[in-house]
Amino acid sequence: MGTEALLTKLQEAAGKDAVLTDPDVIGSYSRDMMPLAPSGRPLAVVLPASVEAVQAIVRACAEAKVPIVPRGAGSGLSGAANAIDGCVMLVMTKFDQVLEVDPGNRLAVVQPGVVNLDFRNAVEKHGLFYPPDPSSYDWCTIGGNLSTNAGGLCCVKYGVTTDAVLGLEVVLADGSLLKTGRRTVKGVAGYDLTKLFIGSEGTLGVITQATVALRPLPQAPGTLVAGFDHTDKAGEAVARVVQEGLVPSLMEIMDASSIKAAEHYLKTDLGAGSDCQALLLCQSDSGGEVARRELAALEQICVDCGATMAYATDDLAEGRMLLQARRVVLTALEEYGVWLTDDVSVPRTRIAELIKACERISAEVGLRIAVVGHAGDGNMHPTIVYAADSEDEFSRAHKAFDEILDVGLSLGGTVTGEHGIGKIKKEWLEREIGPVGIRVHRRIKQALDPDNLFNPGSMFSMT
Repeated sequence: MGTEALLTKLQEAAGKDAVLTDPDVIGSYSRDMMPLAPSGRPLAVVLPASVEAVQAIVRACAEAKVPIVPRGAGSGLSGAANAIDGCVMLVMTKFDQVLEVDPGNRLAVVQPGVVNLDFRNAVEKHGLFYPPDPSSYDWCTIGGNLSTNAGGLCCVKYGVTTDAVLGLEVVLADGSLLKTGRRTVKGVAGYDLTKLFIGSEGTLGVITQATVALRPLPQAPGTLVAGFDHTDKAGEAVARVVQEGLVPSLMEIMDASSIKAAEHYLKTDLGAGSDCQALLLCQSDSGGEVARRELAALEQICVDCGATMAYATDDLAEGRMLLQARRVVLTALEEYGVWLTDDVSVPRTRIAELIKACERISAEVGLRIAVVGHAGDGNMHPTIVYAADSEDEFSRAHKAFDEILDVGLSLGGTVTGEHGIGKIKKEWLEREIGPVGIRVHRRIKQALDPDNLFNPGSMFSMT
């Protein structure tokens, strides 16, 4: 099938206005937020609005042997949604409906183009809560969260995306519609195909619907902030929290560079002091006296571990202000240059070692590296800042990025906690899971996508 014939079939499937070929327009869909990842020039961008349209598009591309790259809002940080030359970008943002909220069974049925925050707000009206909350939750979509198994700030208590998903609908490479999972709390019939597709980065199929578990809406959170004059003391506090069985609804860490950037951006003083090397932010959403006891226990641990400042509050406005300092770090760093954020997870007892390694790497490459992360689960985001117009600084930033991944593995960690492998960490995936693991990945991919048309070149190569 030639290009014009394919474009005609795409227009028939999705509608003429839903097939974009203008070079300037399709260029804006060609990549996500990761500057290191390569991207190509798509043949067309298609925005379907129905499952039947997706099925017809997949069949047309299969007939023409044209690859498909599924995409949501483009908030990703691994290049997983980046175009390859001549592909069809399948943009799922028109799938933007919350189809059902079932309070009696605490579940919802949602389409992949729904923005995470919009979904959270929709279920909140029913007194329910959808926990996964990536930092880009105000614009990232549920489909992207599913494809990368996104996490967020609440993971320590509530888990990541996969922990909230009961079932999926997925269009497969032959255009058929697979339904996985169930609506019941328990269910072990057959292989867990739902989890197979979560985190697969669009390499196995196109997700068109998800059934997700919800939780009762938590109580308004109380907040604790603690400052430490040495990173090791903050790391010890995190380990103690875990050892003593405390499960805050949020536990975040910021290093000195992140603290300074956030304070400068917000024009505020977090009260940590000029000698602060690490800041812990914790919340408890248990409510009432239980939350006060949890915060008191967290505060005592921080003091026992050498905190120079520890302060707890149940004032919501104050708590939001403190949490905002964590959420704005990436935006704050833009005042110093463009950023390249990494994503490594290490055992929680080794967080301090990772932060100190980042300080060393920063000195070696001569670039600012700020570290923030989800201390509750060990998922850290070292962020390298460099000048946009300097090839030399970009090269040094890339070097630092890889060295941080190397350190993460050496500490017994993983090269990605929530951003995914995409097109920038393929060699690191092979290094982490080994040749047998890669062989199994390839066999699964071959079974579900024999012509390698779904997002080829992402996660791993087929040769």
